[in-house]
Amino acid sequence: MPDMFPHKPINIIYTGVAGTGKTYRLLQIAKEYTDYLPKTNYEDLLVQLLQELSWREVVCLIFLEFQSRKQDLVKVPELVNHEFYIAKASLNARDNHLRNTAWAVLQTHSPTDSKTVISKNRASQAYFDKDHSGAWYLLPDSLTLLEDLSQQLAEFQQAQRDCHKSQDQHFSQQRFSMVSFHQAYGYEEFVEGIRPVMTTSHSHKDSHIQANNMPAQMSYAIQEGAFLKLCQRAANDPEQRYAVLIDEINRANVSRVFGELLSLIEPDKRAGMQNAMTVNLAYSGRSFSLPANVDIYATMNTQDHSLAPLDMALRRRFRFIDCPPQPEWLPIISLGTSLGIKSQTAHAVETIDLSKLLMGLNTRITQVLGSEAQLGHAFLWSVSTLEQLQIALSEQIIPQLAQAAGGQVTVLQYIFKDEPQPLSAQFIQDHQALMNHDASHHMDSQNNNAAQHPMFSGQNAFMTQSMTTGNYRINTDLITKTGEFAKPFVYQRLYD
Repeated sequence: MPDMFPHKPINIIYTGVAGTGKTYRLLQIAKEYTDYLPKTNYEDLLVQLLQELSWREVVCLIFLEFQSRKQDLVKVPELVNHEFYIAKASLNARDNHLRNTAWAVLQTHSPTDSKTVISKNRASQAYFDKDHSGAWYLLPDSLTLLEDLSQQLAEFQQAQRDCHKSQDQHFSQQRFSMVSFHQAYGYEEFVEGIRPVMTTSHSHKDSHIQANNMPAQMSYAIQEGAFLKLCQRAANDPEQRYAVLIDEINRANVSRVFGELLSLIEPDKRAGMQNAMTVNLAYSGRSFSLPANVDIYATMNTQDHSLAPLDMALRRRFRFIDCPPQPEWLPIISLGTSLGIKSQTAHAVETIDLSKLLMGLNTRITQVLGSEAQLGHAFLWSVSTLEQLQIALSEQIIPQLAQAAGGQVTVLQYIFKDEPQPLSAQFIQDHQALMNHDASHHMDSQNNNAAQHPMFSGQNAFMTQSMTTGNYRINTDLITKTGEFAKPFVYQRLYD
């Protein structure tokens, strides 16, 4: 049997270490499954609202709009100068006798027993009346006849607000569903499951009594999960492609999450394909086949060894695309020239090439910890100043590498080329060596109570504990952005 769909389903898992832009790829893919509609401007909304309305309906709409602004009385000049009235005149190619038209509508649709309106021609239904000051108002009895018009006004006002919020955007329709897997994520959230449902009374009155005097009733019902809902949308729209985007797919028990659908993922097992399969869903028992116009994209962090590896059955159903670090995408931080020297050599000294810095770190990380411990370019993607680099190193990069190295000082110091450096220029300091150094320094300066880092005066014990983990400590000068770490050379030595 030939395939009914020329576009074969896509099953892809993007793999790599943290910070290589895998989730960003999903967000970019989501744009391919998004329909962008032309932006609707305010003039278009007015046309949609008014083009099918009669003059009487337009006048009623204006009164309703004034009421929404807490103004019940309207005089004729206000009415004919209202944007709805002007827009309707433009649609009808009218530019004269507009005031006469307004008067005619108001008088024709006034009550026969009006004390202020004298007219020979009156319609059977009255909507307006006038008070003794000359201001017009909607008759209370007419409001029930204007419910549809009120609804149109409410929808227009909501569309107007949406239009204002998205002046630089397009309205869109999403043909994808994005989910993040985690350890507790299961078949019930992804496909279908039994979930509690609060029962409500049919009447508002009964519901009110129940809420005040009786405990709420709860029942259980089979509800569809994110993937099943998307598949149903896709089945009803076979001309379009849909996608499920799964972030961190290996954080959940994937075989349990997919359940019997695991057999349907393969492209040739989809509905309408050569070897199409159908299964019965676990909870509802109903027959289900996976639409051929549903694509599956996922990300997988290869760095976290605490996560269970994917089984072979799942692996052969997906293409795996490696996402390596891309240091070449990173910028060069320019620090300027401190002495006003404009030579090329001076400029080179006053810059930090983040690309070279990341490549140097990853070279040494691979040597001692393996390629799966490398740093992704996203760690430095938003870095544009020396201060941002210092924060990224002390708050993100060093803690992650320390965890991967098990806190081993020699490994961390090798990665940051700290061994031949004096203590003051080391990114990672040996806690014992630092204590010996501090003890010696204290003996030499026992008559001087000033701390080595004045800004930590009175808080030395707290900061030492917060920066020290196991046998290593992050240099306080890196955290405070002082000393050797205010100079570019200390970062440039990480290049090679």
